Amino acid sequence: MVSKKKKKYSSGEGAQFMTRKAALKKLQLTLKDFRRICILKGIYPREPRNRKRAQKGAGGIKTLYHTKDIKFLLHEPIIWKIRELKVFQQKIRRAKSMREYGKVKKYFRDYPEINIDHIVKERYPTFVDALRDLDDCLTLCFLFSTFPSLKRVPRDQSMLCRRLTIEFMHALIVAKAIRRVFISVKGYYYQAELEGQTITWIVPHHFSFQPQSKDEVDFKIMSTFVEFYITMLGFVNFKLYNSLNLVYPPKLTAGFNSDSEKALVDEQAYVSERIAAMNLSLAKVVGSNEVEEVPEMDVFETDDQDPLKIEEARKEAEQIKVLKTLFKGLKFFINREVPREPLVFIIRCFGGEVSWDRDHFVGATFDESDESITYQIVDRPSMDKQYLSRYYVQPQWVFDSVNTRTLLPINKYLMGATLPPHLSPFIDKTKDQVYIPPEQRALNDPDYKPPGDDDDESEDIEEASDEDKEEKSDEESETEEQILTKQYQAEVAQDSASDNGDEEVDEKKKLSKEKKKKMAVKTGITHKEHPYQKEIEDKQAYRLREKLVRKKHRNLYKSMKAGQEKRKQDIWLLRKKRRLHDEKVKEERKAEKQKQKAEALNAAL
Repeated sequence: MVSKKKKKYSSGEGAQFMTRKAALKKLQLTLKDFRRICILKGIYPREPRNRKRAQKGAGGIKTLYHTKDIKFLLHEPIIWKIRELKVFQQKIRRAKSMREYGKVKKYFRDYPEINIDHIVKERYPTFVDALRDLDDCLTLCFLFSTFPSLKRVPRDQSMLCRRLTIEFMHALIVAKAIRRVFISVKGYYYQAELEGQTITWIVPHHFSFQPQSKDEVDFKIMSTFVEFYITMLGFVNFKLYNSLNLVYPPKLTAGFNSDSEKALVDEQAYVSERIAAMNLSLAKVVGSNEVEEVPEMDVFETDDQDPLKIEEARKEAEQIKVLKTLFKGLKFFINREVPREPLVFIIRCFGGEVSWDRDHFVGATFDESDESITYQIVDRPSMDKQYLSRYYVQPQWVFDSVNTRTLLPINKYLMGATLPPHLSPFIDKTKDQVYIPPEQRALNDPDYKPPGDDDDESEDIEEASDEDKEEKSDEESETEEQILTKQYQAEVAQDSASDNGDEEVDEKKKLSKEKKKKMAVKTGITHKEHPYQKEIEDKQAYRLREKLVRKKHRNLYKSMKAGQEKRKQDIWLLRKKRRLHDEKVKEERKAEKQKQKAEALNAAL
C-alpha cells in the first residue's frame, strides 16, 4: 500500500503562520474591525525565522500572525457584537433615507454597546499583572485627557480619561507612592511604587492643542487602545480605592461642602471640580482605620545571604520612610504663573499643605496673607510685596528635593537666581556604561569636585602680579648663594682634616675606596618597549576568545557588542557637549571679569 504524499507547507512554519489576508477571510471581518479586535485582545504580528516557509513560498514581505491566535479569535463574542452593530447601522441608514425618523430614534435607543470587561479579566487575571502593564495605559490616558473634541476621538472618551487619571492621582496621594519625578521637554515623568511594582509614565505639558495631519498620527488606532485602557484603569482604580479604604467613586468629606458656592452649580459639577483640584481629602469607608502602621522590613536568614545587599535594602526602606513625610508640617502657596496641577500633586503626595489664589482655580484652602505659610513658589524675577515669614523659591526646588529625598538648601533656588541643572533620577544602576554628569557625581560623592569649581582659582593664579614673581626669584637666588657657601666651607674642613691625619687612616681610606670601586653602579643597556605592544597582544587574545563563541550565540554576541559601541559613542558625544559648554561658560566669565576691570579703571581715572 502506497502512503499518501504529504502536502507541502502542511507542517512546520508553513502551518504555524497565517497571512493577514487569510485571517480576514477566515474571520469574515473587514480590516478595520480586525485591527480593533487584535488591539483589544492583545494579538500582534509575528516575525518568523524563515519568512519564505512561513509565507508558503510566496515572495515579498507580508504581515503574519500565529494560526493559533486567529483560531482563538474565532470564539470571541465581540465578533458577533460587531456584526450586530453592522446590522443596526444598515437599518439606521435605510430609515434615514426613507425619512422614518421615529425608527431612527428607536434604533439609536436600542443601539448595542460592546462590553470588554471579560477581555480585561482574561488578559490580567490578578491585580499585580494589571499594575505591571500600567505604564502605557497611564501615558496614553493622560495624553487623551488633554485633547479637545476631535473628529476621530469622541469627547466622552477624553472626559472619561480626565476623570480616571484624577482618581488615580488621588489614590497615589493617599498611598504616598511617588518615588521619583523629572521635568523634560516631553512633559513630567513620574515613577510610583504600588504592590511592589514600579510604574513610570509621562504627563504632557498643558499647552494649546495643535491639530496633526492624518499622515502623522492615526487617531483611530490610538482611540481603540484608549477604549481598552479606560476599562483597565477603571478596574485598577476600584481595586486601589478598596485597598486604601476610600469610597469609590470618590466623594468629598462633609466638612468641605459650602452651601453658598454649591448653590451656584449642580452637585455633580461642584464635586468633580473640587476633586480635580486635588487639594481636598476624600471620604473614607465608615469604620476603616485612620492611621495605618508601616510594617518593618523582615530579614530572613538564608545560605546565600549577602550583608551588603541587606544593608542597602534597609537603607532604602529608611529613606522611603523619610520621603513619605518630606513636606509634612509645611505650607506652600503657589503663584498664578506656576503650573498648579503637578506641584499640588507632588506636595500633597509627601504630606504638605498647598493653596493658591482663589480666582485662579477652585479648591484653595488659605490665602496668600496667611502668616503660617513656609514656602511660596514663584517663577518671576522679583515681587513688589514680600513676607518676611516665608521663603520664596522656584518650582525646581520641590522636584529636586523629592529626587534627593531631603529638603535641599534654598540658596540656589531663590527668586531670580540662576538655577542648577535639573538632573534625571532615572539612572539604571545595573548598566556599567552610563554617562554621569559632574553635578550627579558631586551629589553621590561629597569629596568629588566638579571641574567648574576650580576655574576661579586657576584664573587668580594666571593673573598673579609680576612683582610677586620678581620677589620669588630674588629669594631663590639668595638661597642658592647660601648653599654654595656652605659647600665650600665643608670642602675646606675636609682638606685640613686629611692633611693632619695619620697613615693608618690613609690605609683605611684606600681600602674603602677599593671596595667602593667594586660596588660601583654601572649604567645598564636600555630596553625599549613598544608603547602599544601590550594593547596589541590583548586585542589578539580577545579576538581568539571571540572565535570560540558558538554559532548559535554569535548573532546575540554581535548585537551586544553593537549596543556597547553605541553606548560608548553616546557617552563620548555627551562628554564633548559638556566640555564645549564648560569652555564657553569659562570664556564668558573671563570676558565679564575683564569688562568689570576695565570699568573700574575708567572710574578710577
